Amino acid sequence: MRWEACVLRRAEAGFSLVEVLVATAVFGLAALALLRLEALSLATATRLDERLLARIVADNQAIAAELGERAASGTESAGGIEWRWQRQAGPAPLPGLARTDIIVRAPDGSVAARTSVLGPAT
Repeated sequence: MRWEACVLRRAEAGFSLVEVLVATAVFGLAALALLRLEALSLATATRLDERLLARIVADNQAIAAELGERAASGTESAGGIEWRWQRQAGPAPLPGLARTDIIVRAPDGSVAARTSVLGPAT
């Protein structure tokens, strides 16, 4: 009887130090994984914001091209970023049409957005 009482008291005593350390390590690893996921999520959101701004610049230049502006390149500020854009004439799919390709580059030189506009040939 005495042995059973001792086992019961030990089981009711709580967690051992090893169990607490293992639980803390598992929690720490889970917390690190969540922090990494959050950092990745923020980086993705930032890239999407930049792509959206570049797309807005490309759309602005497409509208300017449709309205007859003939500048081949320039810069436009959007979202506090200086975007470089370039317009190029390209082959149209049908006779009587003209195609204008617009490329928007980020400050680091990478292509951030690209679009094309079809209009009547002049």
